[in-house]
Amino acid sequence: MNHPHASRLIPLLSDARSPYRIWGLSLLFTLSCLLVSRLASAEENPYASHYQAQNQGNLHSLQDTPNTQLLSGVRREDDNIRMLEDGYDLMGFSNFEAEEVAPDLALEFGRSIKADNILVYVKKAGNVSAASKMEMIKEAVKKGQTLTEKDMAATPGKYHYYATFWAKLPPPVLGVHVIKLVQRQSGAAEGEHLSTPGVRVIAVIHGSVAEKSGLLRGDQLLKINQEKVEDAATLSSLVRKYRGKAVKLELERESEPMLLEAQL
Repeated sequence: MNHPHASRLIPLLSDARSPYRIWGLSLLFTLSCLLVSRLASAEENPYASHYQAQNQGNLHSLQDTPNTQLLSGVRREDDNIRMLEDGYDLMGFSNFEAEEVAPDLALEFGRSIKADNILVYVKKAGNVSAASKMEMIKEAVKKGQTLTEKDMAATPGKYHYYATFWAKLPPPVLGVHVIKLVQRQSGAAEGEHLSTPGVRVIAVIHGSVAEKSGLLRGDQLLKINQEKVEDAATLSSLVRKYRGKAVKLELERESEPMLLEAQL
C-alpha cells in the first residue's frame, strides 16, 4: 500500500531545483536516525535479547493493556511456587550477565509481551574463587608483586540478572500444577527409568476446587473416578471429561492412601 504522502515526498526529494530539497533530506535523515535509534534500543535490551519462552501456547495477560508489576525476587523456587499458587503461569525467563541494567528495561520488555508480573533477581557476578585467589597469590610471590584488595575483589560492575515473566491464568477447573516423576530402576542400564504412578502436585491454586477439596502440595494424584492419571495431559483430559460433576480423587500423601471428593 502506498504511503498517503508518497506523491508529495518523492518530487520534493528528487527535484534538484527545489529550495526545500535540503530540508527534506535533513528531515529524512533525522527520521532515519530515530528509527535506527529505536531498533538499536530494542536490540540493546538484554531482557529481550536473552528471553526464552517456556509456554508453547503463546501465554500472555488476559488484559489488553495489563498493569505490569515489577517485583524483586527473593528465592526462585519459593517465588515460583507462590506465583503458581496465586494463579499465574510462567511465560518465560531472561538470564544474562552485564554491567548495570536499568529496571525499566525489564518493565519495558514485560509490557511488550503482555506480562502481568515480572520477578527480577540481581546479584554481583565475577567473584574470584578461593582456588583462583591462591593461584594469584602464588604468582605474585614468584614475581615479587603485591596484591591489593581490588585485585582480589569481584569484577567491578558485573552483575548476574535473572528475570521471570508471568501471566494470570483464567479461573481453573481443578486448580493444580503437576509434574510426572520417574525413578531409576535398581540395576537398570543408563537411561532406563521407571515411571511412578500418577502425578505429583507441585502447587495448588488458592481458592480453587483443588484447595477446597483438600489437595496439598506434595500429594501424588493417582486416579479421578477410578480412571488413572498417567500424566499432565491425562489429568487435563479427565478434568474436561468430568467438568461440572462430582468426582472422587484417589491419591497418596506421605505414602498413605487417601480419597477426596471434589465438585468440578
